[in-house]
Amino acid sequence: MLEKYLKQIESKVDEIFSEDHSGHDISHLKRVMNIAINLQNQIKGESDKIIVGLAAYLHDVHRIMHNKLGRFVSPKESLPTIREILSITDLSSKVINEICFCIEHHENYNWNGNNVTNINALIVQDADNLDALGAIGIGRTFTYGGAFNVKMYDESVPLDPEYQFSENKGLDPSTIHHFYRKLFKLADNMNTAPAKELAKKRTQFIKDFVDEFFAEWNGEK
Repeated sequence: MLEKYLKQIESKVDEIFSEDHSGHDISHLKRVMNIAINLQNQIKGESDKIIVGLAAYLHDVHRIMHNKLGRFVSPKESLPTIREILSITDLSSKVINEICFCIEHHENYNWNGNNVTNINALIVQDADNLDALGAIGIGRTFTYGGAFNVKMYDESVPLDPEYQFSENKGLDPSTIHHFYRKLFKLADNMNTAPAKELAKKRTQFIKDFVDEFFAEWNGEK
């Protein structure tokens, strides 16, 4: 059933994301969807594959709006567009509402004390955050920095790992700062057991990379 709905909306989603160069492109959506489905298969319980899959596939529409408007756009602001996309399907209003709920709240991180308890939303959040880690995460983070003219590293600004990250605070001083401010915190704040295990491995990969980065930055090797 999920494949049926994906086929119905894929051309519209492809059109919306066709010009993204920030690491939030269609390949990111597909990876997050596949990760989310993998997590959902392991957790099952009260989670729903169609809700999780479609929410993951549509979760970053607000990023495209942000790029076009040149200002922070919350996931909630993207919901009218999400509803328009899903209106061509035969999904019930209840299911569409559930998908929109997941998208609206997928950036409400538990380290800020405002996370939700809806399992579908938590799976989508975990899947999105897993794609920010590991080799793919490193590539995406530098891609994002390049798209918005963010330095690789600015040694004049303290790294400050205790910084309270929030999506609406704007750009970080450098890509390396983003690792410390957000990415290194993700593993400890995953919601589901399988995501926690994957996040540990992917986070270690990034930490090893950052160690190598600083050794090369300082001319040590």
